[in-house]
Amino acid sequence: MLAGMSGSKIDVKTHDGTADAYLALPDDGQPRHGVLLLMDAFGLRDVIEEMADRIAARGYAVLAPNLFYRAGRAPLFEMPDLSTDEARGAFFAQLRPLMDALTADRVAADGEAYLDALAEHAPEPAAITGYCMGARLGLRIAAAHPERVAALGGFHGGRMVTDEPDSPHRSAGQIRAEVYFGHADNDQSNTPEQIRALDEALEQAGVKHRSDVYEGAAHGYTMPDTAAYDADAAERHYRELFALLDRAF
Repeated sequence: MLAGMSGSKIDVKTHDGTADAYLALPDDGQPRHGVLLLMDAFGLRDVIEEMADRIAARGYAVLAPNLFYRAGRAPLFEMPDLSTDEARGAFFAQLRPLMDALTADRVAADGEAYLDALAEHAPEPAAITGYCMGARLGLRIAAAHPERVAALGGFHGGRMVTDEPDSPHRSAGQIRAEVYFGHADNDQSNTPEQIRALDEALEQAGVKHRSDVYEGAAHGYTMPDTAAYDADAAERHYRELFALLDRAF
């Protein structure tokens, strides 16, 4: 735990049950605003809590919920060995139903509960920072609750642009937050064509935004417990996130 903040495990009541979550608060008890931290697909774990601690030490209340709470409390699985195609296939076969269960309607409803929980500890509006699938879910929550979200940071996000009628990028017109994306380089889940389509949707909607591609950084570059971790890119992400929060608040 970092100096200048305190962390604890809490439960958040949602429309569908109870989400376990990690809450980090600055030690002075007077957070500037709240930050909703949306995890990657590997789940709520020590690394996510440490990231929440670092953001809280800047003076924010940070809530990191277990987005897969419908399947059970975290951890739902150990960090997998993805060194072989067989191991990757087995893990993602386990993971896919959990991700598919996070429909647009469920994410919007969960987002309301998470923002309500944050509002008990910090003044609104809040900010969102999302990683991997969390960047996509952050787009959905920012669009569903535009008056409650002032800033959205998304890092090595995937599947933000799809051919589906409810693709996250199609909701850009509802977003009122300032948006920053730090995209992974050469990411099969977020191609240059998809990045351009996302930028165009935000531009057409009049959303204040910026997108950067982190050259040489793989999908997952912020996560030190994965092989994709890139220390330089991870530190860049913190600089951009903190600058975004400073502008918003």
